Amino acid sequence: MSSPTPATALPASLPPVVAWTRAIAVGSIAGLIALGLGWELWLAPTGSGWLALKVVPLFIPLAGLLRNRLYTYRWVTLFVWPYFIEGVVRAVSDRGPGATLALVEIALTLALFGACVVHVRWRLGQAAAARGTA
Repeated sequence: MSSPTPATALPASLPPVVAWTRAIAVGSIAGLIALGLGWELWLAPTGSGWLALKVVPLFIPLAGLLRNRLYTYRWVTLFVWPYFIEGVVRAVSDRGPGATLALVEIALTLALFGACVVHVRWRLGQAAAARGTA
């Protein structure tokens, strides 16, 4: 078994930047899951509820974020954009509660993206500093 690289290794107590960005990322993705389910099943359903299945892919990165896997933070920055696009489209096209929920979706996706970017940049910067190649 190989030892983890400095970019993926985390100390027992997380630095404040890592702890905050992790909390924001996990909270944002959990919020997107709750919002997607609530939106399509109770708050402003658009049909028979099949659109609630759009939250299923969100469980995949949730596991990696909870484990603080750097690779997960990196690919989530690309994974989040379809949810952002859905929010923008529905904010413009929906009326009533659907438009408000779309704005919440946009805010959650931007928070998730921002937290992941800061998390990755900080951890890679720390790994470079540890190698002496800052």
